[in-house]
Amino acid sequence: MALPQTATAAGTPTPYAFAEDARTVKGATGTTDAVRLEPGGTYRSAVRDGGKLYYRLELDATADAYVSVTAVPGTAATVTSSDGLKVSVQDADSHTCSTGAAHFGATQSPHPIAAWASREVGPDTYLCKQAGTYYVVVERRTTPGSAPGDWDLELDYVSEPALKKAAGSGATSAPEAWNSASPQALVGDATRRAGGAGFASAAALGQGVWKDAVRPGQTLFYKVPVDWGQQLYATAETGSSTGGDGFVGTALTMSLYNPVRGYVDDVGSGYSGDQTSAALDPLPPVAYDNRHAVQNRVSGMRFAGWYYLAVHLGAPVADKFGKGPFGLTLRVRVSGTAGSGPSYAGQAEPSGVFEVTRQDREEAAAGAGGSTANVPGGTTGSASGGATGGGTGAAETGADGARTGDDGTMTLVAVGGIGTGSLLVLALVVWTAVARRRAVSDGAAMGAAPVVRGEYGPPRAW
Repeated sequence: MALPQTATAAGTPTPYAFAEDARTVKGATGTTDAVRLEPGGTYRSAVRDGGKLYYRLELDATADAYVSVTAVPGTAATVTSSDGLKVSVQDADSHTCSTGAAHFGATQSPHPIAAWASREVGPDTYLCKQAGTYYVVVERRTTPGSAPGDWDLELDYVSEPALKKAAGSGATSAPEAWNSASPQALVGDATRRAGGAGFASAAALGQGVWKDAVRPGQTLFYKVPVDWGQQLYATAETGSSTGGDGFVGTALTMSLYNPVRGYVDDVGSGYSGDQTSAALDPLPPVAYDNRHAVQNRVSGMRFAGWYYLAVHLGAPVADKFGKGPFGLTLRVRVSGTAGSGPSYAGQAEPSGVFEVTRQDREEAAAGAGGSTANVPGGTTGSASGGATGGGTGAAETGADGARTGDDGTMTLVAVGGIGTGSLLVLALVVWTAVARRRAVSDGAAMGAAPVVRGEYGPPRAW
């Protein structure tokens, strides 16, 4: 759940939707007063310009700990491409367990960005294996010309239990062969799905073609359930504009985050007023041993669960093509048969974070999540042309035609209404056809090397 947002003026990007259960904490300027974070918890905080904050973890000698920090500048803030956030996990002797960073990039547009860091215990780790006190270090990095106001923060802390001794593979490298070919693009009529305004309110998507509307400066969040052994493919398309002229070099960005909100990969595209698309490069099947890879786009695919797509349209688009909204189409494919996961010796926190359940698949098919807070004024309408998109995902689906479920089932629902002062339902037709999907065969091999931790860190480089 996400905190309700105050309606904003038309054309103004809405604020980030923080988790409803997020506890507000104050980051300490030194380790002595650092507040303790609990596994499975989500927290809200803030960091000043040039600030460096500390939060405390109490860890055992077996579980892996992941902390993701989302930075949220004001919607009117001025940022540069190199402004951003650095997150580290350190032990009591200042040894860095891992470090990650994120920045605003070429859009030079203020929007939520997330960086993650971890304390991992495994056969290829050398530091940070002991039980004890550790610290999450959050650093805001800005350049001259950036707005000095505070950035809000959302911290998410996930704990992953160790494997059962008998189940441990002892592997120190990621799988070397997987299908790296791009599948045929999904086609068909798109179903409307309103994106959320944050991770907690992300709209659930299954395999299919989805449409929404996005304004310059706005970020929309979606989530896709991906199980062990499955591959995720995603393409974002910006619709053509009805007016304006020129070219924006990096207009649309789509970033992928894993179930612990860890950065996996991203892609961007320019915009000239004509329709354009941006597709993530093929990603490996979800596998526990992917964590041993050096590349984020491989090592990040280490968990089953909800994977998040954050789609941002840069604010400079408004200067050349108006305030929109602009049509957005997402083509999402989940290939492969779901397999069994690793045998954990305990429970993850929060519970179920590394699982895909029947309820998750039903949620993706039904369109749960999303937020009308993403629609200025809370209005609804068509995602095509110049109309405003909105409404909850559950309300938007079903009246839009075909919908493909995760199990390959196609459901068609048609509802029509006429009359003055009353609603006449003319027809309701439900048609189900079982479609068989061919399993993806192994393709080109991809080499992998042990991940480098310690002072160098596994996630995204600064």
